[in-house]
Amino acid sequence: MFAWRPRPVEITEKLNDTSFEPAHAAYYDGKSGDWLRLLLQARVDFLSIWRPADFTERVTATRVLGRQIVLVNAPDLIRQVVVKRHENYERKSPQMRRALEYLLGDGLFISDGETWKQRRALVNDIVHTNRVPSFGPVMEKTAGELVERWNSMPDGASVNVLHEMAGLTAEIISRSVFGNNLGKESADAVTDAFTSYQSLIDSINLGYFIGFDEGLPVLRTPSLRRSVKRIHRIIDKVVEDHLAGRGDHNSMVELLIRRQERSPELKLDLVALRNEAATIFMAGHETTAATLTWAWYLLSRAGWAEQAVHEEIARVCGDRTPTIDDVPKLDYCRAVIEETLRLYPPVPILARQTKQADTIGDLPVEPASLVLIVPWLLHRTPSLFEDPHLFRPERFLGDRRPVPYSYIPFASGPRVCPGMNFGLTEAILCLAVLAQRFRVRVDADHKVEPLCRLTLRPKGGLPVTLHRR
Repeated sequence: MFAWRPRPVEITEKLNDTSFEPAHAAYYDGKSGDWLRLLLQARVDFLSIWRPADFTERVTATRVLGRQIVLVNAPDLIRQVVVKRHENYERKSPQMRRALEYLLGDGLFISDGETWKQRRALVNDIVHTNRVPSFGPVMEKTAGELVERWNSMPDGASVNVLHEMAGLTAEIISRSVFGNNLGKESADAVTDAFTSYQSLIDSINLGYFIGFDEGLPVLRTPSLRRSVKRIHRIIDKVVEDHLAGRGDHNSMVELLIRRQERSPELKLDLVALRNEAATIFMAGHETTAATLTWAWYLLSRAGWAEQAVHEEIARVCGDRTPTIDDVPKLDYCRAVIEETLRLYPPVPILARQTKQADTIGDLPVEPASLVLIVPWLLHRTPSLFEDPHLFRPERFLGDRRPVPYSYIPFASGPRVCPGMNFGLTEAILCLAVLAQRFRVRVDADHKVEPLCRLTLRPKGGLPVTLHRR
């Protein structure tokens, strides 16, 4: 009986004077073909079920309770799935749709078909690369306010930096998307509520594997309802304020409202507006917060990389606070963020459900199969990245770029994250502003454990101490 219990996750971390292998789950060594045990293990931690052979360029298939599961881990075949035949693979997995539909409704992240096509074009315009510079002052001001708050604490103060980064990015996205200050109380409420929401969502929709092609709805427990209600209450008020004419006329939500007025066929009623606002808000703040949190962990352990960050900021900015105009010159800061995204992609599993039978490489794929593209595996494949488990920002310096479709922290193809450039710019700028004034230290004895729920976070957050420079 007890043999069926999932095993504790073994974490590997290695550090010496010149190299750092940050925390990751050890390779799975359970009995081959024991899919029930593997499924139970995946419910505990999806990152701890991979064997060494999974970190190779190939496509494989297996069955779990009659459902075909296809793992695609070769750049050319990933291109086939996300670009060449993307219409057959645009549908998110039932697990992801069921996990997020209560929170996001039919928002862009989990929608497909005509709804996705209409909303995608709309959101693309709103977070277009050309608009990113206009959000610079918001990012600079909000990061500067966090510097002031940290300065008000005693040197060596202890904080949970995941919570700190979530509050920072929530405030930035609120001021950018909604055109007004969220306020610390509301930012903390959204952060806490989404943390609770993730903890309450099962990593595996068992209904899908026992024959329900759409999976089974998530059980809406009182705790889950409270989490969603806290988030919706805050976002609904902001949208309603805009509809009542009390919003910032340059905000993203205001652009959504104006577009609906010009194009009623979009059917962006209050619920649809809330869904899109919630999608932009949750995706926009959560992924960048997780990235910055992992970056602080990596820099805390790899002192040589932290020193290079400080030297670059001093060279580019001197004593003045970094601005968005400095971002193109902060090459090493960018490399740190890109390497962080390689090692800890915010969404480490991209799952799709096939619409029709197909062939990937030479592998026949059935309708309603689960197709997995796993950045966690792809980014750590030795044939694509030398010493893939090591933290090496140098991989992204100069003209060195990964093989196309081997590095996809924001997905790829038509469903690439529309806020990619916003998030990258935000992460680089916030890293520079905060690193200029503080060293963030993770205790050497603290066990960092990556945990994949809806996103990839350090289990329990990341306790750190803050030290003025």
